[in-house]
Amino acid sequence: MAEKIKYVCSECGYETVKWLGKCPACLNWNTFEEEVTQKVGKVKQTFLKSEAKPLSEIETSKDIRIVTKLKELDRVLGGGLVAGELVLVGGDPGIGKSTLLLQICEALGKDNKILYASGEESLSQIKIRADRLKIKTPNLLILAETSLDKVLETAKDETPNILIVDSIQTMFCEEATSTPGSVTQIREATHQLMRYAKHTNTAVLIVGHVTKDGNIAGPKILEHMVDCVLYFEGERHQSYRILRTIKNRFGSTNEIGVFEMTDVGLCEVLNPSQMMINGRPENASGSVITCTIEGTRPMLAEIQALSSPSGFGNARRMATGLDFNRAIMLVAILEKKLGFNMQSQDIYLNIAGGLKINEPSTDLAAIIAIASNYKNYVVDYKTLILGEVGLTGEVRSITYPEKRVNEAKKLGFNKVILPSDNVKSIKNIDDIEIIGVKTVAQAIKFSKNE
Repeated sequence: MAEKIKYVCSECGYETVKWLGKCPACLNWNTFEEEVTQKVGKVKQTFLKSEAKPLSEIETSKDIRIVTKLKELDRVLGGGLVAGELVLVGGDPGIGKSTLLLQICEALGKDNKILYASGEESLSQIKIRADRLKIKTPNLLILAETSLDKVLETAKDETPNILIVDSIQTMFCEEATSTPGSVTQIREATHQLMRYAKHTNTAVLIVGHVTKDGNIAGPKILEHMVDCVLYFEGERHQSYRILRTIKNRFGSTNEIGVFEMTDVGLCEVLNPSQMMINGRPENASGSVITCTIEGTRPMLAEIQALSSPSGFGNARRMATGLDFNRAIMLVAILEKKLGFNMQSQDIYLNIAGGLKINEPSTDLAAIIAIASNYKNYVVDYKTLILGEVGLTGEVRSITYPEKRVNEAKKLGFNKVILPSDNVKSIKNIDDIEIIGVKTVAQAIKFSKNE
């Protein structure tokens, strides 16, 4: 049978019969990959025929969620796994994806039958890692296989409650003629796993590799097909890991779970605020504590700033963990509205602990951290600073002020500087000084530890 060639965009899945430099659908450059296709026989129907039912006759179980007993993971999932849910877990190599999945097996293995299919490791290699993590659940079945058809056949015979596939890039479908890991194979494999999850009401977790840009390898349609997308973040040389929800049809998309990587696996960090501010230096200029909201959870974070005379014609600006363009804006506000000479200063901003913050409520803390280091004064060690900063130098109101202040009080803070508009909304919080400010100049005045 004659082979046919088509070109598929690795970002959005757009198909064309000729190679294009720029994808007309997603407008990305150099994303087309060659795929060899040919007509194949009719795909066998592996599942029972679906039936349409009136909404009023559809029954749902109250115990539809499978609680993992890992509080940080349950928080991210919205209360636990949902029967029939397809979850995609992405992250950098070596970040701990496979470790997390094995620990999920241990947590759920007492009451659920689990099939773990690995296309990357042999049975003995998985056993070695399981012994290191002290995985002893009797209801865990391990399968070393790269053929998705054989994985699904085994799943049909064993009827597990949970199916784990590690990873989707190593699986291949016999109906598709392209090589494993290609756009066509990934899309077809994910589609078959989705059909299996919905028809058998089995929770399916799949691991996805990421590209050098930090995106999950394969077409973007992969993320649209699944019910939940989790990203495992963190620096490989640091022990802390953050599990972040990018998409969740059954819960919030803004929640995060915090773990610490140890020699016996991932340990939950139930108080990430304490973790983020541990090791903070005392009596050091340029160090300010703020509070960000991740989903429903308030988290304290330390913003550090360093200002030093520039040795070149153009001053340098760097921001790690903060939006770079917003950091540039804050430096401009200091220069224009408060008269700071920033043109000859290199400015460096950093969020301690590897946390990434995109919330504007941390603007005031960042701008005071810069001012503190530039003027060489120390911000009070037990002071929390909150507020969004406008281009005219005004301090604008923020969301959830009472929740943020309560979190600061739990960790021993005794003073909070925040927008004046938010002061009235904070009630029934004693033993903590609340200072409302309207401008950046006022905030800098009250932040000085005098």
